[in-house]
Amino acid sequence: MRKYENFAAAPLNVRQRYFRIRYAKYFMALSRLYSRITLTFKERKKQKILASTIDEYHKLAVQQKVKGNECTQTLVNMALYFLIAEADIQAVKIDALAHHDPWKRKLSQRIILLTIYEWNMSKASNKNLKSLLTQANVSEELQSKLFAALRILRKAQEKAAKILHVERNAIIAHRDPDALLQISTINSLRSNLVFDVAAEFYEAADGFIRIFPVVLQQAGSIQGLFSYMLNKPNK
Repeated sequence: MRKYENFAAAPLNVRQRYFRIRYAKYFMALSRLYSRITLTFKERKKQKILASTIDEYHKLAVQQKVKGNECTQTLVNMALYFLIAEADIQAVKIDALAHHDPWKRKLSQRIILLTIYEWNMSKASNKNLKSLLTQANVSEELQSKLFAALRILRKAQEKAAKILHVERNAIIAHRDPDALLQISTINSLRSNLVFDVAAEFYEAADGFIRIFPVVLQQAGSIQGLFSYMLNKPNK
């Protein structure tokens, strides 16, 4: 390696490389701080809308439970299930991206990992959903679109679960008895893997988000409610 009489005598590219290496961690910390500030402002409006939407669907879910309409009750439950998981991710997303403490940053990423892993919409649905939709006079076209969107969402969730299986079982849903393995898994957890999986899942969820309100509107219309009552099997 070539030596120079003093720092000033070194070429510009050498001095720039020195500063990058010497102050890399400070630049990274500053970058995270900037990201945290900008993300906080960007996400604040989204979080308010999400909280308001959850509140509205919560009220609607209570109403539907009292009314006893199994079709709209199932649909609203699916929506609320989806929104709760979305709120959990929103609550830790900024920390997962930009928290200055590496442990808290990794913990937030693990929470996102677990939420996506367990985000199985079929748990919130009803095995008789198709017959319930038919009773509520929801068109075959809308039913087809809804079930197609749910299939895409299920496949994305299953893919995410497969990718994140080891991390989920070792460091968040369960605790591996080998503490060294836990530390190794936490340290090797790649944030880009978590966010790539999340991005792919949200892309798959887009179809469901688009078609669901239309299905709910049709099932919850006066015509849909009367149709459900008329077609409801006698017990």
